[in-house]
Amino acid sequence: MYQYDSYDKALVLERVRQFRDQVNRYINGALSDEEFMPLRLQNGLYLQKHAYMLRVAIPYGTLSANQLRTLADIADQFDKGYGHFTTRQNIQFNWITLEQVPDILQKLADVEMHAIQTSGNCVRNVTTEAFAGVSADEVVDPRPYAEIIRQWSTINPEFLFLPRKFKIAVSSSTEDRAAVRTHDIGLYLYRDADDEQIKVKVMAGGGLGRTPIISELLKTDLPWQEMLTYLEAVLRVYNRHGRRDNKYKARIKILVKSLGIETFAAEVEKEWQNLKGGPAQLTQDEFQRVAKQFGIDSYEATDSKEYVNLLSENSAFANWIKRNTHEHKHSDYASVVISTKPGPATPPGDVTSHQMRAVADMAEQYGFAEIRVTHEQNLVLPSIKKADLFVLWTALQSENLAAPNIGLLTDMITCPGADYCSLANAKSIPIAAAIQQRFSDLDYLHDIGSLSLNISGCMNACAHHHIGNIGILGVDKNGVEWYQITIGGDQGKNARLGKVIGPSFLADDVPDVIDTLINVFLEYRELDESFSDTVDRIGIPPFKERVYQTAEMN
Repeated sequence: MYQYDSYDKALVLERVRQFRDQVNRYINGALSDEEFMPLRLQNGLYLQKHAYMLRVAIPYGTLSANQLRTLADIADQFDKGYGHFTTRQNIQFNWITLEQVPDILQKLADVEMHAIQTSGNCVRNVTTEAFAGVSADEVVDPRPYAEIIRQWSTINPEFLFLPRKFKIAVSSSTEDRAAVRTHDIGLYLYRDADDEQIKVKVMAGGGLGRTPIISELLKTDLPWQEMLTYLEAVLRVYNRHGRRDNKYKARIKILVKSLGIETFAAEVEKEWQNLKGGPAQLTQDEFQRVAKQFGIDSYEATDSKEYVNLLSENSAFANWIKRNTHEHKHSDYASVVISTKPGPATPPGDVTSHQMRAVADMAEQYGFAEIRVTHEQNLVLPSIKKADLFVLWTALQSENLAAPNIGLLTDMITCPGADYCSLANAKSIPIAAAIQQRFSDLDYLHDIGSLSLNISGCMNACAHHHIGNIGILGVDKNGVEWYQITIGGDQGKNARLGKVIGPSFLADDVPDVIDTLINVFLEYRELDESFSDTVDRIGIPPFKERVYQTAEMN
């Protein structure tokens, strides 16, 4: 994983010093609420319902064992013994005291971490997929490219006060596991068939929230060396033309939609003519400067006979392998996905300090001391010898972290909702718990097969409900919490938005609604057909009719 150089360390330490002074001045009355708000936001600090929430950056979702232990220490010392992992591969602490924030930032800096630009109208944490650098289906390791973007965009004065927040995702694999098309800018790295050079396909104008939009193709065949110059052109056009009079219409997706992708592309191309080939053009030396900071894992050939025997002898282990591992580029290794959703007692994405330390220990013992955070709020040990998988599975079971449900209905994405967030209209966590309780039979979940279910407590869509095969959105009606259901959404290179099935439901009705939707799917699906493909084929009416018919009967 990436190791800070002297410039990284100096920058982060200076930010800690600055923010400590800013906090002291605010507490002493020298800074007003209005003056302090943008300062705290660009250090990842939100004021929520019960306390401050601190969002810590985990660039492209990569952590060392030592960093994860530090997050566990912060959870114990400054919070309530747990942290919440997000769809942006970050972690949030929900019970923070303002006076303690500079000390937390110092502890983060001591292990090469920070909270810079995890909020505010700036370029946010750059993301990629959790299997970056090790997946069998990737063209090139996207992490150095993501790190280059992180360095370029961090405290870049030109892009610190954008019209609205700005999110960038990078993917280089056959399958998009980074939700690239829901980002303001998405980059697909690929190898040109003619000259074998790495090129970039640029997608623009994606985003969910109040106005969900899937991104469109902005440019293809972009040489990787011009990645930053082109991004700079996009951001300049956005900075110049993005709306600042209405925050609900300020995202780049609204600008792209209003201008049209062709007009927007022409504006970017015109701006790019002044930038390409300039100082921001990347060289091979600059790429290697960053890439070498990641180090190289030394993979070993191992005997996997015992592993193969265990697969045939232990069905529970075999089920976990099927659902919770991903193919590694080295045939004697696998990537292990650790589910943070073992059941109704655990809010999706929440991990206790004890579990963090246990995962850190396992990463050191079996997996190059590295951990990843997924878009789905799970954790990954990216490189585990197949010969060690059984003992690792046993260790995970003892920590309640071995649920074999990755990609299944109970592997849901859930925001903190109205239990914590001051923006939420409704609670998310109790809805998730009720659904997990209803669908507790693992055999039935495996019969249903892969299916994504995402729950957001408000229109900000932090849980990406629009692209869930089943999406649940909390809405407020005269002080009562209701839930709107969408179906047919999907993420990936062919991402699509779900469609609302009809009027919303009370909280107690939601598990029955999900049960009915699943029953219709199982009744109509064809061989190996996904939920969203079935929705596409038969349409909304069969689902809608059955759901509201059942609701009337109840």
